[in-house]
Amino acid sequence: MAGAAALRRAARSAVRVYGPGRSAARTVVLPERLLSSQASPDHRPRPGVSASELGQYPPERVRNFSIIAHVDHGKSTLADRLLELTGTIQKGHGAQYLDKLQVEKERGITVKAQTATMFYKHTVETPESNGTDTSSYLLNLIDTPGHVDFSYEVSRSLAACQGALLVVDAAQGVQAQTIANFYLAFESNLSIIPVINKIDQPTADPDNVKAQLKRLFDIDPSEALLTSAKTGQGLSQVLPAVIERIPCPPGNCDSPVRMLLLDSYYDEYKGVICHVAIVDGAMRKGDKISSAATGRTYEVFDVGIMHPELTPTGVLYTGQVGYVITGMRSTKEARIGDTLHQAKTIVEPLPGFKPVRHMVFSGVYPADGSDFEALSHAIEKLTCNDASVSVTKETSTALGMGFRCGFLGLLHMDVSHQRLEQEYGAQVISTIPTVPYIFEYGDESKVQIENPAALSFNAGKRITACWEPTVIATIIIPSMLGL
Repeated sequence: MAGAAALRRAARSAVRVYGPGRSAARTVVLPERLLSSQASPDHRPRPGVSASELGQYPPERVRNFSIIAHVDHGKSTLADRLLELTGTIQKGHGAQYLDKLQVEKERGITVKAQTATMFYKHTVETPESNGTDTSSYLLNLIDTPGHVDFSYEVSRSLAACQGALLVVDAAQGVQAQTIANFYLAFESNLSIIPVINKIDQPTADPDNVKAQLKRLFDIDPSEALLTSAKTGQGLSQVLPAVIERIPCPPGNCDSPVRMLLLDSYYDEYKGVICHVAIVDGAMRKGDKISSAATGRTYEVFDVGIMHPELTPTGVLYTGQVGYVITGMRSTKEARIGDTLHQAKTIVEPLPGFKPVRHMVFSGVYPADGSDFEALSHAIEKLTCNDASVSVTKETSTALGMGFRCGFLGLLHMDVSHQRLEQEYGAQVISTIPTVPYIFEYGDESKVQIENPAALSFNAGKRITACWEPTVIATIIIPSMLGL
């Protein structure tokens, strides 16, 4: 327990969590309550964004933040309300606007992290002039999954952010992924704004949740925002808190362009569309950029922001998050975590992402053996959009040629199979999932086996030991259970 207390104290000192009203010189002006449907006239939907308009937002007026939470704590609903509040979308566009995949709509969960750019006018009081000051800010919001099987999506999203909204259900309280996502943000040194959501529920207990946040993360209870994404209560506090508490993105505006490849997907007409975060410099349509991983050079055919759909702007500046189309035709060229930079320049590659650790493996075969090539193309497109899936070719005496795929969990595997069928029209047969084993032989050599068929019998070698995966877990239960 002493070690846990020390860790919480370290988290307290390293993670920047700020309470309201900490700044004596600038006080945020907040209305008493603003419903999600009551977007102000300054925040009406706009048809497009020009390059000159985007250039009005230097890094000091840009905020990049994610919404992280446990499953079903209201992340996507909160994202919808913020999009409506800023006029990015109109009310009535449907629930969970950023959950765009068919599998997400059917299951009611977020599978892919989605980005949306919002424009927000923030008004503050200036005591020195006895007046107010209104400035427009560019806010990049990333809605992330809440299930543990998609934690890789969360970690990639946090790489493009300087802060995060940690959403906690006022009735359910802190749960497993609340803790996991908090420490992901902590390791990334992000500013964390706790948001206690669903306070309109009859069983809501915000005071108990505040006590949990204090006990587990050493977060001051006064720093938590109380909201209801369903009714709009408390939403007027969220975006001003984002602007006041989350720092602007770092970067050198005068350096050659350098950007981090966050995500990608394949479009039948445009080829590979890459989502990027500009770390240094500016990228314009017509520029030549190179990949630090492959060394290949591309021309920028289109560049813009997600507002919330693809909106061409012709340019992206330092600190901004958007998309770029370079004419990539092979999904293997778009490597998640790669550094894209100005051609014919030498830059230091960005850190990228931690390697994925796969938990379960399953064989994927075409239902008709003649459809192997079609399945190969479908899996290639899937891995372009989901870099956490590993793929190797294998052959089965019963099912023929297929692939051995690694997943982060059983739900991740099930969702991937469903996406292959729904999005890419592939009819697949999947084998029973297995976990990797390590076998040690008498000569002290070791081999990791992911497919039971790969464990061949060798009379000259005797297996002396076998290891299977184990988990060291911390179980947190409500004290009211009396256990």
